[in-house]
Amino acid sequence: MNAERRDDKTSPDDEPVEGLSYMAASRELDGIVEFFEKSEVDVDQLVARLERATAIVDELDKRIRRTRAQVEELVPKLEAAGRLAASPQTTAGAEAGPSEGEDAHGGATAEVAGEEGKSDRDSLPF
Repeated sequence: MNAERRDDKTSPDDEPVEGLSYMAASRELDGIVEFFEKSEVDVDQLVARLERATAIVDELDKRIRRTRAQVEELVPKLEAAGRLAASPQTTAGAEAGPSEGEDAHGGATAEVAGEEGKSDRDSLPF
């Protein structure tokens, strides 16, 4: 008999690693780890499973590195856009800073000093 025996439902080469979603690849890798943790490892599948696990780890590592590079590229752009959106329009008096009782955008601050140094927030019943 020259046929290869497969006790599991799927062979390690069913789908190319590149075609798997991250979660599917992670689940398959978990299954391979469980296979190796069994007390009786099927020698016929040992090398194939090890090769598949190596391919999955390499692919996931490549995806993580690519994603990290994308995040490192996008975060500064997002931060810059946030700073532009948060900064007030430049006017003649804008550089002097907020006056007392105003926040950086010219609005009233949440706490305005009341009697004996207490803020209105301290005297509110709720």
